[in-house]
Amino acid sequence: MEKKETSLTYKFLCLLGFKYPVEDYGDVSLWKVVKQFFTNWYHRLLINAMNWAVFEPFNPRKLRPAILRILGAKVGKDVFIGDYVRVDLNHSDLITIEDGVHIAGDVRLLCHKKDLSKYCPDQVYGMQPYKYGEIHLCKNCAIGTGCLVMPGVTVGEGAIVGAGAMVTKDIPAWSLALGSPAKVVKTFSEGAECLKISDLGGGKIRLYNSLSINYLGVA
Repeated sequence: MEKKETSLTYKFLCLLGFKYPVEDYGDVSLWKVVKQFFTNWYHRLLINAMNWAVFEPFNPRKLRPAILRILGAKVGKDVFIGDYVRVDLNHSDLITIEDGVHIAGDVRLLCHKKDLSKYCPDQVYGMQPYKYGEIHLCKNCAIGTGCLVMPGVTVGEGAIVGAGAMVTKDIPAWSLALGSPAKVVKTFSEGAECLKISDLGGGKIRLYNSLSINYLGVA
């Protein structure tokens, strides 16, 4: 495999101890580094503003959706975003949140991850290239407290992802997914009593509702 020529800026960053993959940063310029520094700073200010206590009555449905739009995400109407939700700062344009979506607190939406397809012994993990993927949260779906949504995932309309789940694959519409990795354990059918306590192999799904879904777990 032909070795990629790297810029002086990249070599300097390596001397400082930074471990950036050559495929993504090998040709980086000093101007790009400076620009990215101030972009990150600006984005971090916006993310921190999402949780300013003085705006708490307006944070979930007004301030937070507005800030995500500024960061580049596509956000629909009547979206609820809980406390300390984190998005991929420099790749927020890969996130689509449709109307009526509910995202509980401490959720993370991640649009990039390491590409380990060529990873093997004696290689440095930090030097592996990144792969990127869009996240699509469809109309009226709900993401439970503390979930991690990985790149390339679509959560279907009306689907519910339980608290603490790691979502690595698409979740079908009108289904309930739990666990890490998240797996579908229930499908909501038309005409059935919605969100009732169900017995799933000894576990009980229980919904704690305070104005909207804040916690969904397994007992």
